[in-house]
Order: sequence, then structure tokens, then C-alpha cells
Amino acid sequence: MIPGIHIGPILIPFYGMILMAGVLAGAWLATHEAKRRGQNPEIVWDVLLWVLIGGIIGARLWHIFTPPPSMVERGITTYYYLTHPLEAIATWKGGLGIPGAVIGGVLALYLFCRRRKINFLVWIDIIAPSLALGQAIGRWGNFVNQELYGRPTDLPWKIFISPEHRLPEFQDVAYYHPLFLYESLFNLANMALLLWLGKRYQQYLKNGDLFLIYLVTYPSARFFLEFIRLDSSQIGGINANQTFMLIILVSAALVFSLRHRNPEPQKEEKL
Repeated sequence: MIPGIHIGPILIPFYGMILMAGVLAGAWLATHEAKRRGQNPEIVWDVLLWVLIGGIIGARLWHIFTPPPSMVERGITTYYYLTHPLEAIATWKGGLGIPGAVIGGVLALYLFCRRRKINFLVWIDIIAPSLALGQAIGRWGNFVNQELYGRPTDLPWKIFISPEHRLPEFQDVAYYHPLFLYESLFNLANMALLLWLGKRYQQYLKNGDLFLIYLVTYPSARFFLEFIRLDSSQIGGINANQTFMLIILVSAALVFSLRHRNPEPQKEEKL
């Protein structure tokens, strides 16, 4: 049973409520960053729907093309989704991937900036700390759904997972790493780091640098957390999320270093 609040025949899942709380908190932070950078904060609310729709589509597509092994064993594969389109859009049944959400949201932001003729690189930096904050809050949706837990553990901060939410091979194991919590705490720290860097080194950072830093920090954490995650998505026997994160962090670090081979104070850029 999906945990949530019933309003008549309508169920509002806690998971969705927590995700929306993360979205709104991120938007609020982005308005403050926009003001600090001399940008119009109202643009945040204008772009929010674009980013939200793009993020949901991207997150769902990522899940469809990288279903976890536990779902594949039940016959819920990419082919199943492609041949059952109603199931493919049934996001309320679960199945959203953060890598796809980031890709979809960034693409939506780019299209919005092109439409409004505003600097995409400026706005992707404004949104970077908000993205980390939204992820930090959103991960608690995994807690209420009893998902995204790590390997079995006896550590003092272990969490109990009820039998119906355990993987078949771990039915006799009750306590696990709270992987969602690890990632949530990291994202809060990442948000603080990005805000600090954006203020402390503003004269040295070029437009787009802060998002590049996000593309190094978050994938780095996710890469290592995947070692203790259960039921990781596989493509050809390779951990899809972990491999993708490694590619992203190496690529972003390379682009950042190439942009700063000859460091100089930031100048206004046009996209």
C-alpha cells in the first residue's frame, strides 16, 4: 500500500508531497540567489513548471531504460514499458531516476532561456544549489516508501525495512544502511558548498562553473554510495548509475580545468 493521505477516493502519496516540498524549497532558494546575482527572481517561478515537467519526463525515461534487477526478474523490463505505454507513464507507481531528472530539467531550462533570450549559463549556476537542496529533501520520499536502502548492517543508525519491501534474497534480514539519509545529508552539504563557493570565489568563477562543480561533487558521492546500494540498475552486467556518474564527474572536471587553464576574473558572457 502506498503511504499517503486520502481525500475522498483520491490518494495523495507522501512521496509526491515530499518531492513537491523539495521543488518549492529549491525554487525559494533560487529566488534569493537570483536577487544576489542581480537577476529577476520572478523568472524562477516562470521557469519552475518547465523544469518540473522536464525533470519528471527525464526521470521516468531513465527508469524505463534502466529498470533495477528486482523489476526485471518480475518481467518489468524496458521492452515491457515500451509495449505497455500506460504503465510507462504511471509515475505514481514509482520509478524515477535522478540522473534523468537532472538531464530533463537542464534541457527544459535551456529551452526556456532560449525562448526568453536570457543567459542559460547564469541561470544554471543560480539553480545548482537549489538542485542539491531539492534532492536533499526529496530523498526522504524514499524513506516513507522504504526504498533506496543499502546493504545489511548493525550500525547504530541502521533502519528497519519491513518484509514486503525487502529483496527476495534478504527476506531474513531486518536492518540496512539508510542510503537515502547518506545522500540527503551529502546534498545538504553540497548545497552549502555551492553557495559558499558562489559567494567566496564569484570573481574567479565563469558562468556555468558552479554547475560544473555540482557535476563533480554529486556524481562523486553517488559513485561511492553505489557500492553499498542494493538492486542497482544494470546494463550488460555493468552498474548503469555508477558508470554514468563516473563519466559525468570526469567530463565535468576536465571541462572545468580546461576553462581555467589561464585563470582570470569572470567577464560577462553571452550564450
